[in-house]
Amino acid sequence: MNAVNPAPHRTRQQQQVDELCVAVIRSLSGEADVTTQAGRLRKGQKILPTHAAHLQTDHQRDDFRSFRGAADSIALGLQYTNPVIHQKYCPILPVERLIFELLEQLRVETMVPDTMPGMRKNLHHRFEAWSHDFYLAGLTESAAGILLYTVFQICWSRLTGQPVLEKTEGIIESTRAAIAPLLGIDLLGMRRHRDDQAAFALHARAISDIVGEMIRSDSEESDDAKKANGKEEQGKNALRLLLNFDNDETDVITVAASGRSKVLDDAAHGYAIFTTAYDTQVEASSLVRKELLKEYRDRIDQRIAALSINIPRLLRQLRALLAFPQRDNWSFGEEEGYIDGRRLAQLISSPSERRLFRQEQFKPNANCVVCFLIDCSGSMKAHSERLTVMIDVMVRALEQVGVASEVLGFTTGAWNGGRSHRDWLRVKSPASPGRLNELMHMVYKDADTPWRRARADITALLKADLYREGIDGEAVEWACSRIRQRNEERRILVVISDGSPMDSATNLANDDFYLGNHLKEVVGRQALPGQLEICGLGVGLDLSPYYKRSLAIDLQQPINNALLAEVAQLIGGRQRR
Repeated sequence: MNAVNPAPHRTRQQQQVDELCVAVIRSLSGEADVTTQAGRLRKGQKILPTHAAHLQTDHQRDDFRSFRGAADSIALGLQYTNPVIHQKYCPILPVERLIFELLEQLRVETMVPDTMPGMRKNLHHRFEAWSHDFYLAGLTESAAGILLYTVFQICWSRLTGQPVLEKTEGIIESTRAAIAPLLGIDLLGMRRHRDDQAAFALHARAISDIVGEMIRSDSEESDDAKKANGKEEQGKNALRLLLNFDNDETDVITVAASGRSKVLDDAAHGYAIFTTAYDTQVEASSLVRKELLKEYRDRIDQRIAALSINIPRLLRQLRALLAFPQRDNWSFGEEEGYIDGRRLAQLISSPSERRLFRQEQFKPNANCVVCFLIDCSGSMKAHSERLTVMIDVMVRALEQVGVASEVLGFTTGAWNGGRSHRDWLRVKSPASPGRLNELMHMVYKDADTPWRRARADITALLKADLYREGIDGEAVEWACSRIRQRNEERRILVVISDGSPMDSATNLANDDFYLGNHLKEVVGRQALPGQLEICGLGVGLDLSPYYKRSLAIDLQQPINNALLAEVAQLIGGRQRR
């Protein structure tokens, strides 16, 4: 029996479950922009809030049906919860909010169509499983915990018409008897107004306020006694985890700043360049000492070796996205297919012979070139090491699936305009001079050079003093002109940047959005269907104002299989964000 490492299998399983659940949510809710990134649900660029406690699932603990139940519930929430109404009535205090969020989710779970009995069973299973976990985790050991648990059970039972969890019915009995008179009217109101979110919210809010006040009063009255009770403190500490709503709300990706440029709009001849006298195009490796390149290469090799990157899986993804079957040859001696005339003589000598046919053989062929154009502005310096690792892995993987790749970079020859700016000052600073800095376009690897020969040159991305300012529009034009000269059928440009175009001298002499508007104009002109595809890979930034096809990634986190898969999807054209 072969030894099996369970960890990679579990990871693949987790990914399959996540992908299936996201597909379920998209299908049921009709929200096509729901995705998963690093195990977190997103809608568009924002984290999709799932504050109801029973929607928090765990791959280590929960079964597949629990994930389906949570996915079904989230899909119902997208359909039936109006976020404006929800925000209007949602309490601020954490205990009240915990109750209110769960009650609203239970409300939408009652909206299951009669034609979907399986969904109803999934939801029932998920709530029961979560209730068991709540009890087994010791959360009911504290007075606050048993009160909350009892409220959840009563409300769920009242809304769904199901009996409370049989296993814990005994432990909630006395608490239920004590609070039922206080909540009776609102419990009835919730059930009556399940189809009216605003009316339901009034009763849900009343229940959360009553219970929240009870918990605070109980805590103040018996604080000293509880300090001596270890189980009480343990239960309260566990409950605090349920009351943390902050993480999901702060993880929002910023959208690149964008606006109109009056200078560019009013310009008779469009985008202007004051002088091209100092613009340069260089091999990036020529700017770095060979000894330093070797040191950089060793460092990148060590970083990649320390990562658990599943290269075969990445190759399969890239092949599926970029390669198409192409007839390669024939296979002979088949029992079906096209008749092979050369074998007909065998039929005469051996009438039972059946292997008289031939079939076409196909192999994946990637008639494609991918160009990575990297913004080498100052702020990108902080990401240079992880960016180099990602580029190196992607270039190597693309090469193994037969895709040519180029790695280019763009920066300026100087800060604050350099010689171009000084020349402009010498001629008494005429108005609206256009671009006012020295361009430096760098080639880290061209499409004809294999990775093995370019592996050291790529690491020149680590040279920190090459990162200055960024003039994106002209760089995109330059990269497009390079890959248009290629013969590949499919040509893809991936622009990697963490900000809007920025050159201080140009912005001061024109206006803030002069370079940004030029970038939009260039992308719109160059990205013609069937000729060239341009996409944006934002480093902690949403580049959608500039690129229709874009993805935001977090390079603060280590490079992993999930991130590479997202980048592969972006290159292949299947990324929705």
